[in-house]
Amino acid sequence: MYGLPVPAHRSADVVVLGGGPAGLAAAWQVARTGRSVILLERAATVGGMAASFDVAGVRVDYGSHRLHPATEPDLLADLRGLLGDDLQARPRRGRLSIYGRWVGFPLRAGELLRAVPPTSAGRIMRHAGWSPFSAPGPPSSYGGALRQSLGPELYDALYEPFARKLWGISGDDIDVEQARRRVTADTPWKVAARLLRKRGANGQGQVFHYPRRGFGQIVEALADAATAEGAEIATSTEVASIVTRGARPLVLDSAGTTYDAGRVLTTVPLPVLARMTRPLPSPSVLDATTSLKFRAMVLVYVVHAGGRWTEYDAHYLPDLDTPVTRLSEPANYRVSGDDPTDRTVVCAEIPCEVGDRTWQSSDDDLAQVVVDTAARHGLPALHVVGTVVRRLSHVYPVYRVGYAGPLAALDTWADALPGITTFGRLGLFAHDNTHHALAMARDAAASLTDQGWDERAWSAARERFALHVVED
Repeated sequence: MYGLPVPAHRSADVVVLGGGPAGLAAAWQVARTGRSVILLERAATVGGMAASFDVAGVRVDYGSHRLHPATEPDLLADLRGLLGDDLQARPRRGRLSIYGRWVGFPLRAGELLRAVPPTSAGRIMRHAGWSPFSAPGPPSSYGGALRQSLGPELYDALYEPFARKLWGISGDDIDVEQARRRVTADTPWKVAARLLRKRGANGQGQVFHYPRRGFGQIVEALADAATAEGAEIATSTEVASIVTRGARPLVLDSAGTTYDAGRVLTTVPLPVLARMTRPLPSPSVLDATTSLKFRAMVLVYVVHAGGRWTEYDAHYLPDLDTPVTRLSEPANYRVSGDDPTDRTVVCAEIPCEVGDRTWQSSDDDLAQVVVDTAARHGLPALHVVGTVVRRLSHVYPVYRVGYAGPLAALDTWADALPGITTFGRLGLFAHDNTHHALAMARDAAASLTDQGWDERAWSAARERFALHVVED
């Protein structure tokens, strides 16, 4: 009818859903092969949780982010090519609160020994001495696995309270797979070895890589590189549905534009993908979407007057006397002449549930939580002259006991979708670091061949992804 807009119809070899590190890196890698690429991102800017933004003239991130030395050499070389000298190597300077005292993090043997009360140290050592001779059955939970390997004393002092804060449930309600994905030093002897070892050749655990203009400089560089190779990035574009009838999937956005794709690479959260795909999956698959939960987080940025707050990059707080899990000072992650000298910003991470009391708290109330937390832990007083709050709904996948069945059902359904591949942290319901997301993007792009999608190569890549272990 005259006067009504005609819905647009677009076509591309590859349509990428999501503009976080995985989506942007995939768009860049695919565009480098000469294929046409359109990336759709719901937010007004790219980067997702890996983005940066300004608070009071200080570049800040969505929580504490680092690029770890565990990054594969080819991926690190790509980033060095994009960022040059702006990608800095920085020493880690964190602290962990344990037994009411501060110890360096990464842990240092002397400090830890001085912090642990003698009776607690005795329990830890007794467990370490007896555990090689015990033969317990296979653990059924995260809590069971770590009590068995680390011992009750160390588990109860550090890992159980962190579990309750990070994921909102006891470690006994978390699947045993969580222990493999999140805890690398899983026996007292491994902990001791980590404390006493010399710095490794790659500096893992001792140094990290971080850009001069904030962690978001990585995703900004990836976006620029993808665009330079011909990829189109459409921000403020929300996907409404994906139609899988026919050989080529169709992506429809909320403005009415249809994207005809040779291949869809999606980082959309797996449960959300199931609910937006047409035709809808079976009732059993839809039921599975309600069983997979993500932990939300409120990020509180307080502007501190008077210069740097501390010399540390991050303070880790497993204690249950505060909802805050980590306090980080972004300006201490880098060396930059752009950072002001008369103020700094401190970021507090507070895991929560969407809609709960923390999620709905006012900015002033949240700032007071941060101030009280600092005071309670003997940290310098915060002179707050401004507060900014960001709320994130999908931060940590929660591996509750029994999650594997629903995840397998969703993964099997998604794997059978014609012309669609799901990847990335949200797309695979996986714990990962940025270097893991970049590896997923590289392998997804490499699975696109002139003959079509290489199922064998992607299957092998998925097996590698399953071995990823999160670096703290």
